[in-house]
Amino acid sequence: MKKRNTLALVAGASAMALALAACSSGEETPASNGATATAAGECNVGIAMPTRSLERWINDGEGLKSRLEADGCTVDLQYADNKTDQQISQLQNMIANGSNILVIASIDGTTLGPVLEDAGNAGATVIAYDRLILGSPNVDYYATFDNYSVGTLQGKYIEEQLGLAGGDGPYNFEAFAGSPDDNNARFFFAGAWDVLSPYLDSGQLVNPSGTAPASVDDWQSIGILGWGSDDAQAEMDNRLASFYAGGEKVDVVLSPNDSLAQGISQSLQLAGYTAADFPILTGQDGDKASVANILNGVQSMTVWKDTRLLGERVELMIKSLLAGEEPEVNDTTTYNNGVKVVPSYLITPEVVTADTVQSKLIDSGFLKPEDVGL
Repeated sequence: MKKRNTLALVAGASAMALALAACSSGEETPASNGATATAAGECNVGIAMPTRSLERWINDGEGLKSRLEADGCTVDLQYADNKTDQQISQLQNMIANGSNILVIASIDGTTLGPVLEDAGNAGATVIAYDRLILGSPNVDYYATFDNYSVGTLQGKYIEEQLGLAGGDGPYNFEAFAGSPDDNNARFFFAGAWDVLSPYLDSGQLVNPSGTAPASVDDWQSIGILGWGSDDAQAEMDNRLASFYAGGEKVDVVLSPNDSLAQGISQSLQLAGYTAADFPILTGQDGDKASVANILNGVQSMTVWKDTRLLGERVELMIKSLLAGEEPEVNDTTTYNNGVKVVPSYLITPEVVTADTVQSKLIDSGFLKPEDVGL
């Protein structure tokens, strides 16, 4: 509460100073609406995004920046090229330059403790953006999607498409997980694994490569560092060459997101798979390239997280903070960062397939038809 009270008091004092100045000059004070109460210059937001190499982070960063600038905030948006030291340096600069709110999509959520201590000492409020920051008491809020549900939707899709609940199988199955340094990756994997692991136990899903983790706790053994498409492609190339050289076919691949799915899809296509016999392949994010692949039959689905909703939620959080109010949250139990349970707002994701690209992604304005070859 100390940070929020400090922020409200500073904003209020500055607003009063402006009002007095306006009265002494005989000018009218402009009416405020929402975060434009920060016309006093106290809405100074630093946005730290991990990389420009993934389409979604560009969309997230630019979208949130536009929203906040329209509200009258000063915004410093930085991308860190997936380099932890660079992100820490950017955050240090934001704090030094007076950012009183930090919105952080961390690269490695375990490394930010010291710089967030500096943020806390400076009275800044920290909002973790779609990636939980670990090991620090100086994380005030977390805005994200229901990440366990992302994996559950992927697992349920595989279960339904293969008829596993009805006893069908066996099917050759390969699994991938996200970056080991991304806390969300565990939630994605856990959601899917809780659905699919019983079918591995029963023999309905068979893992020829032997890479399937023994349990959810071993998910990092198949994690792709940095969510790299090329690394996912190389790993799939290796599995195909080592375990499917005798004419065996892959039936299904669990991919946690679209960037990995794009690399896996490329590997499968180079190995001779076509839309007619393509394995079930999951994804997440609604990337343009993956949506085009879905329409072309070389990816099966994506779990769509409408990042515009995430931007709206963070904007509302910031408006509440500036008004001296407690931001709305809907989860106060799930996201323990090792030091505290971080108050969180979770947004519900949804599945998109070829049949729903138009109705969900195009008609909503999330993508343009030309983005995906329509």
